[in-house]
Amino acid sequence: MKISNRILYIVLLLGITLRPAWRTSGAEGEILALTGATIDPSPTEASIVNGVLLIGDGKIISVGRAGSVRIPANAKQIDCTGMFITAGFQNSHVHFTEQKWEGAAEQVASKLSQQLEQMLTRYGFTSVVDTASTLSNTVALRARIESGEVRGPRIRTAGLPLYAAGGTPFYLKDTLPPAVLTYIESNLEPTVPDAAVAVVRQDIAGGADIIKLFTGSLAAPTKVVPMDPRVAAAAVQEAHSQRRLVFAHPSNLEGLEIALNAGVDVAAHTTPMSGRWDDSLIARMKEHHMSLVPTLKLWIYEASRGGATPEQAQGFAEQGVGELRQYQQAGGQILFGTDVGYMTDYDPTQEYVLMARAGLTARQILDSLTTAPAGRFGEIESRGRIAPGMEADIVVLGADPARDVRNFAMIRYTIRHGQVIYPIPQD
Repeated sequence: MKISNRILYIVLLLGITLRPAWRTSGAEGEILALTGATIDPSPTEASIVNGVLLIGDGKIISVGRAGSVRIPANAKQIDCTGMFITAGFQNSHVHFTEQKWEGAAEQVASKLSQQLEQMLTRYGFTSVVDTASTLSNTVALRARIESGEVRGPRIRTAGLPLYAAGGTPFYLKDTLPPAVLTYIESNLEPTVPDAAVAVVRQDIAGGADIIKLFTGSLAAPTKVVPMDPRVAAAAVQEAHSQRRLVFAHPSNLEGLEIALNAGVDVAAHTTPMSGRWDDSLIARMKEHHMSLVPTLKLWIYEASRGGATPEQAQGFAEQGVGELRQYQQAGGQILFGTDVGYMTDYDPTQEYVLMARAGLTARQILDSLTTAPAGRFGEIESRGRIAPGMEADIVVLGADPARDVRNFAMIRYTIRHGQVIYPIPQD
């Protein structure tokens, strides 16, 4: 039943988390058993061949080889013979900025569920990080998912980011309505530390889970405007004081240096326009525990939109591939992310291929999708692995990603909190 606008308003105002209806569907105490698959409990644990995974009340009950796990007689079983099971995936760089997300509080629930499926859940994403969107709208979308009205992933959002003074990106100026652009330029380009702190406080009060900074803004196709280091540092300090992670869009080496010096937690992109990173920069990034979201497919997308030939676009992306290779070899933490929502091609297959080209194994890619983001968000004890007591966010793959990383996109089932959300079960 559709939640009323009044109830939704109360949910948003009080920060209430409702128990989704899709989490409680079926008989009381119903057990779901996934049987016959090869199960990868985590990127560092041995696979369980011909495994059984039992799920109940949104949690993992038990996991083991067939014969070692007793399946209750009344369990609902899904035969996963020949398939491969991992923990649910996190996409750590998405956006809910396309026009189809506008008015999320009032849109028809089935339409929103379908859009979330097309963009995210059909690719195994049970958690996503929205790194820039209209905060109130994304909070409304999140509330409808958590109420059970809409089927979708766990959402963390930054709301609108902070930009360098005079650095609102040129591609936004070409697309945003004048009133929105005026608001951004008047309110989200802080020139002094106190103004940055005020924006961070306002975002968090409005429901933001992370803070996003453009430490290097593309004010023109070849012009990067750096954020004042004092502004960046003040924003990070305030976010950290309220236990929020900070993501940064760096664009180039100067933007990356500003982010690093300010204490940013996650670089939201590689910087292919900068070329190879020097060893001292990588060492400092690693020392400061900065995570990296590569967004390699994005560089092909952007270069192609700019008129580059396929060969030129691939060459541009290879710069980012090289930077990822450097940071992975140095032992830096990698978080999977694609920038879908800004990028309208949702399929992550090419991202997996490019990550493999950078030298990442299937297990390392799985880490970037599961245990690494769970750890980065301080939730490694509750999600990101398949073990008793963990959140039952599960992906069932149709083929082995160890044989071909493209198989990470071959999703048979996406399960969130113990309920199948893709494909949506037919009553």
